[in-house]
Amino acid sequence: MSSVPDRLDFAAGFWRLADPKITLASMSSIFLGAAAAVHAGSRAWGWLALVAAGIFALEWAKNASGEVFDFDSGADQAVAPEDRSPFSGGKRVLVDGLLTTRQTWSIAIVGYAICIAAGLAIVALREPAVLWLGLGGVALAFFYHAPPLKLAYRGWGEGAVFAAYGPLVCAGTYLVMTQSFAPWVAWLAVPLGILIAAFLWINEFPDYRADTQAGKRTLVVRLGRPRAARMFGWMMAFAFVFQIGSTAMGVPAGALGGLAAVFPAAAAARALLAHPEDTQRIVPAQAKTLLAFVLYALGAGIGLIAT
Repeated sequence: MSSVPDRLDFAAGFWRLADPKITLASMSSIFLGAAAAVHAGSRAWGWLALVAAGIFALEWAKNASGEVFDFDSGADQAVAPEDRSPFSGGKRVLVDGLLTTRQTWSIAIVGYAICIAAGLAIVALREPAVLWLGLGGVALAFFYHAPPLKLAYRGWGEGAVFAAYGPLVCAGTYLVMTQSFAPWVAWLAVPLGILIAAFLWINEFPDYRADTQAGKRTLVVRLGRPRAARMFGWMMAFAFVFQIGSTAMGVPAGALGGLAAVFPAAAAARALLAHPEDTQRIVPAQAKTLLAFVLYALGAGIGLIAT
């Protein structure tokens, strides 16, 4: 299946694929890894900038390639008007006719190429060990939607998001800046990975009917929305319990500033539990979930920098 655009607008289409809201996930993980590196004494700002540029390019590449696969599966077309949300339902550049399939693939290819070039420069000139983290990140991004793995379609998307936006990006940023690995940085990133996976989780609620129709077996589809809403609350609670316990695993106490995220996280969990099948009531909870992971990264990161 291919799209037949009615009103091509390349700039608007690219802007949707770059989507600053979704990029906040990777930028939060980069910030947390950089804050950990500053805590450890690193000030490698140039390499940090190259990491950020490569991951930003990977973000738009993932969104573009995923858009094509979701369009071809019928998932994006199946989202009913009443289930559309600023945070879910795909970028809709093909559904709304902003880009052709060829243009969307071109944007994806350029993004992947920029990311790979940035990664290879880091491997060659700064830190060879980052190669494996980079390969893992690119693979998770592409195969999140793409066959043969189709992680998002088989109930593995949430785990991939946790791994990529939590320990992988955060510890990778720290590795590039300090040229060393510290286990406590991976523990620091676990709550962030859970909170970002929770953002994906809540974003799957408005897409429930469309995903079910398209055979996209996310965990929310597998569990059903009422059970998945309860699981969302447990995810949020576990993230903060883990953060408190992580001080026993070497995470500096300054990172407890991330507990500021408890308040929007609790509000999101209450709202979702009360209205798991009403998209319009879920949208504010989606925004609070986004705020929770951003606040965790900011609070923990600033606390690390200050200590």
